Amino acid sequence: MSAVTIETARLGDSAVIAELGAKTFTEAFASENTPEDMAAYVGSTFTPERMAREIEAGGIFFIARAEGRPVGYAKLARGEPPDCVKGSAPIELVRLYVVRELHGRGVAHALMEACLAESRRLGRETLWLGVWERNPRAQSFYRKWGFVDVGSQPFVLGSDVQTDRVFVRALSP
Repeated sequence: MSAVTIETARLGDSAVIAELGAKTFTEAFASENTPEDMAAYVGSTFTPERMAREIEAGGIFFIARAEGRPVGYAKLARGEPPDCVKGSAPIELVRLYVVRELHGRGVAHALMEACLAESRRLGRETLWLGVWERNPRAQSFYRKWGFVDVGSQPFVLGSDVQTDRVFVRALSP
């Protein structure tokens, strides 16, 4: 694999993000959820139109590329965190996904570095995220980056109300 490059997505990248989102979310969670719930969530969440709206609303997307092709993405968003997030000036890491065949090859690391740098550039002091309680691999990844579990929040996948653990880390200047 060639070096991973990270670029900030633009409005014209909404179809790429939607395709990556649908692929990586399905790879990560299809085996643990019903086809109906997966179809409902993926079909309503990962559309080019919705990704364009999220970019227009101020969502910050990063696309990871290797050998010229998109292989992962991440999204940061401002917004009101759950009550369990106590740090000041918070920003949410909404998504960070990598195509399965490149897990463990440095793509997630590069995306996390971009998210941390952008959060600091924006003057944020706290980075938080929700991670499915039944996803120990992702939880381990976030713990290695200094995140700590501070609570939970609901996550609705189709008709299934699931529980996300809320992880937080302080951002040093």
